[in-house]
Amino acid sequence: MSTTERLQRYLTDELGSCTNETLQERLEELEELDTAVDGPDIETDIAVLSAVSNETRYRILRILHTASDELCVCEFTPLLEVSDSAISHALSQLTDAGLITRRKDGKWRKYATTPKATALLVALDGAREL
Repeated sequence: MSTTERLQRYLTDELGSCTNETLQERLEELEELDTAVDGPDIETDIAVLSAVSNETRYRILRILHTASDELCVCEFTPLLEVSDSAISHALSQLTDAGLITRRKDGKWRKYATTPKATALLVALDGAREL
């Protein structure tokens, strides 16, 4: 089956008939849709969604969002049942995705959420209520 046969059958069902011209017009419209969503924004969005797709990273993000101030890396250990290296790795991924900031304070590293993280979590909270 060619890649367009199924689309042609769909258009025939929807429109009653499907000419080659109709098929080509629809393919061009679909290509425009694909072009509109492609690019650097989609890569950024996927990186952000990937960063929160793990329970440890998501919990860290929620904890930081709920905290009234920055938290030190050592403050996550009693809260999460994972190794220190797993926490450090999770924090790095969240930082790379632009969801948290990292600041060195003497020998300690402190973390806080970014406005991007706040927007994402507020959207998730709102979606839960739908």
